[in-house]
Amino acid sequence: MTKETATGTPDPAAIAAMMPLCATLGITISKARPDEVRATMDHSPERCTTFGVLHGGAIMALADTAGAVCASMHLPDGAGTATIESKTNFFRAVTDGHVEAISIPLHVGRSTIVVQTDVVRADGKPVTRTTQTQAVLDRA
Repeated sequence: MTKETATGTPDPAAIAAMMPLCATLGITISKARPDEVRATMDHSPERCTTFGVLHGGAIMALADTAGAVCASMHLPDGAGTATIESKTNFFRAVTDGHVEAISIPLHVGRSTIVVQTDVVRADGKPVTRTTQTQAVLDRA
């Protein structure tokens, strides 16, 4: 269970703190609501491939993180989630600034949740679109 803000919504910083990869990749979660999750990651040399281009794997990790948080907002008490399928289309490179992931649920079922995540550059231009399926895991 994560801490909640004064409005009763989950605290985005508390959610990010539960995922050590967020600290490793510099991912911050700015919004965490059932209808939309937003997360950002800065461009930095240690996250790049050749020519200063933000690595696709780092971008996919950002999308997966935001998507998993979005799915988790729909879980029954005591359940967990894991990505079981993910497909990403890349549209353009990122060579500076930051990227923002915006995740929305497409399907919320009893055994799976499907989430769409769009990643955009600081100038608002689309970078990727990811569609992922999250399994609903019973922790009992």
